[in-house]
Amino acid sequence: MSNKIKVMIVDDSALVRQVVAQALSEDPGIEVIATASDPIFALEKMKTRWPDVLVIDIEMPRMDGLSFLRKIMAEHPTPTVVCSSLAEQGAQATLEALSAGAVTIITKPKVGLKSFLENSSNDIIQAVRTAARANLKAISRSSRAASAGMPPNRPKFSADVMLSAGPANGAAMARTTDQLVAIGTSTGGTQALEAVLTRLPSTSLGIIIVQHMPEKFTAMFAQRLNSICQVEVREARNGDRVIPGRALIAPGGRHMMLKRSGAQYIVEVQDGPLVNRHKPSVDVLFRSAAKFAGANALGIIMTGMGDDGARGLKEMHDAGARTIAQDEASCVVFGMPKEAIKLGAADQVLPLEQIPGAISAYSRASV
Repeated sequence: MSNKIKVMIVDDSALVRQVVAQALSEDPGIEVIATASDPIFALEKMKTRWPDVLVIDIEMPRMDGLSFLRKIMAEHPTPTVVCSSLAEQGAQATLEALSAGAVTIITKPKVGLKSFLENSSNDIIQAVRTAARANLKAISRSSRAASAGMPPNRPKFSADVMLSAGPANGAAMARTTDQLVAIGTSTGGTQALEAVLTRLPSTSLGIIIVQHMPEKFTAMFAQRLNSICQVEVREARNGDRVIPGRALIAPGGRHMMLKRSGAQYIVEVQDGPLVNRHKPSVDVLFRSAAKFAGANALGIIMTGMGDDGARGLKEMHDAGARTIAQDEASCVVFGMPKEAIKLGAADQVLPLEQIPGAISAYSRASV
């Protein structure tokens, strides 16, 4: 029993507590040691037995889940899975929870909750197992790094205006836009991306990003980053140009691919089957970057569970792109970078804090 992952479920819905506990009980390596209807009850139970992983709701009585999470991460850091509503209000709060140190999220609908949770038992088990293996020191470091980023409301570089400024700037800007940065990440990636993007100047090369995240969350995540970064950050739309000073994040539930349109790079956003169990998939993005950008791209794979992006980064590497993998010590989950390194896909292995500098150096070298 001592080797089992000890889990506590904190949710004001008795149905959620029951169904999540039942789902987790299907895994012989997981033990639900307690449930609680709110954080106050949970804290009382945790005095006698502390869980290895917490599964918490956001909206709860007496103390909301976000306040509970911040208290736990400050006093006794514990891997936490947030079980959140797909509603926009829930999405915003969940993004704050990820920034505060939650490892990953499980989304739940407002209706059909019981059948949804029952059908998602494998996802729930996987989320708990991922959280149990998470590097809490890396979570803490990337939270501090993100909070120390650029202040909000800095003026943004108007890339569209600069690109249409006329013949005087034409050649230089054309050379700059021939270069781009492709980033792929998953578990722990919201904090890692915040730590990286807040440190980039408004003149940074165009960036295309796949972060494994459900629908509705990516738009809000992009909005949050846009409010604190010098570069423009937005959820990608089909046909968007990849230009200096702009970072495009693939929308949840859609694949994003790089394409070439004359002298310009654009993104294609479309539906399709899951690739490596994900949509959007990092491999889909990286393979398109290898095909259409080749040596004109910098590929970066960061923290995440599984191997999505590893083979795609190898294709970028083989096409002449420069490639970087985040190091184990700074990853929340050293899955995707580890697999890329094993394939020989990474030219460099860097800690998170050195990745913004590497992007800036690549940008300067490309001009």
